[in-house]
Amino acid sequence: MRKQRIQERSLIGMLITLGVVYGDIGTSPLYVMNALINDAGQLKNATPDYVIGSVSLIFWTLMLITTVKYVLIALRADNHHEGGIFALYALVRHRAKWLIFVALIGGAALLADGTLTPAVTVTSAVEGLKGLPKLGAFSQYPWLVPLTVTVILLVLFMIQGFGTAVVGRSFGPMMLLWFTVIGIFGLINISQAPVILKAFSPVYAVQVLFNPANKMGIFILGSVFLATTGAEALYSDMGHVGKANIDATWPFVYTTLILNYLGQGAWMLTHYQDAAWRNATNVNPFYAMVPAGGQIAMIILATAAAIIASQALITGSYTLVDEAVGLKFLHV
Repeated sequence: MRKQRIQERSLIGMLITLGVVYGDIGTSPLYVMNALINDAGQLKNATPDYVIGSVSLIFWTLMLITTVKYVLIALRADNHHEGGIFALYALVRHRAKWLIFVALIGGAALLADGTLTPAVTVTSAVEGLKGLPKLGAFSQYPWLVPLTVTVILLVLFMIQGFGTAVVGRSFGPMMLLWFTVIGIFGLINISQAPVILKAFSPVYAVQVLFNPANKMGIFILGSVFLATTGAEALYSDMGHVGKANIDATWPFVYTTLILNYLGQGAWMLTHYQDAAWRNATNVNPFYAMVPAGGQIAMIILATAAAIIASQALITGSYTLVDEAVGLKFLHV
């Protein structure tokens, strides 16, 4: 991958940022609320207090970990406009050389994530196409799934050689559409149950940890923290797109994500006692809150977004290896 630095804030820079940085964290709404329903057992067990508290935990997790930790603090700790854990280590290595062990552990974790995520994410996205009647061949011929995944991954990695700008321009419009759509559907469902707006209060986030409906106790945070998956890409990909473009795009991304989580919570509040849903064990409110006529289009859009989600970690892994070579951790 050719690194093309985009330091100045610009519309094209922000579009590239959407395509390169936010794919992973942007697709978290596909599974976070579904995981929280599974933690409760069934949708009927997801009481209003449980739902509002869970959404409140998501809101404050994204606020504290992603917004405060990464956007407001970490992005200011750059090393010649480079981000990532090795860039951070380079700033302090002369005063605390022992931190090399911490840096190597963190770097290994991110590289492992970057190795596994593309394969797992693309496979999950392609398997999701089995639910489309017009694409029944994926169910009839199971070998089509690994073949399709292999082709997609080959194309995904082949285009990396064109550089960050080309990749971002290709993926950016799709991610812009993705965030806009999930924000709109979230807003529509919020209007049907405005009580979900109570989730902005941290009181509900604390209360749900001790709520009888919360069978997981504090371990519910394991599902909640899925909402921050890919947050590290905001820092590690800074050298590709520039902190100015991340600062400019994160408010939009954050707003649409929160609207969607609130919308999913609102859908749960209005349907947890419905006979058609209350005993269901595998409910995904992300798709359920979309009108029947738009679900096929949403599945296709979600599949495309899930494939693009790999890009954030691919770019981050490249940055990591590049910095490791510069610090002489690796030799090429």
